[in-house]
Amino acid sequence: MARTNSKQQVYTLLVEVGRKEGDGLPDGATGAALMLYASGVDEAEAVRESVAILKQADMAPLDVTGYGTLAEREAEGHEISGEERGLMQRALEENAVIVAQVTPFFDEADT
Repeated sequence: MARTNSKQQVYTLLVEVGRKEGDGLPDGATGAALMLYASGVDEAEAVRESVAILKQADMAPLDVTGYGTLAEREAEGHEISGEERGLMQRALEENAVIVAQVTPFFDEADT
């Protein structure tokens, strides 16, 4: 029986980024949260690849929270939309990191 340990899976990651020149975040933002779908043989690889790609894009990753694979999220009772499933499938097919959502942070004192 063949082993399939190296099978790619897609992991849902929440990455907090700080500011860096050229990061593309809105003026006045202090950072952002990015929801990503990243492929990898394990979550550690997905995190490493995601951080490397964000750094190449002139972003400053500060913290990464992993939410697991589609199956793990379903087992925890997460509701996952068709659009989200489509993005996950695309990340798997393209062996890629897909940024699904960017939420900029603003200093409350400035608003």
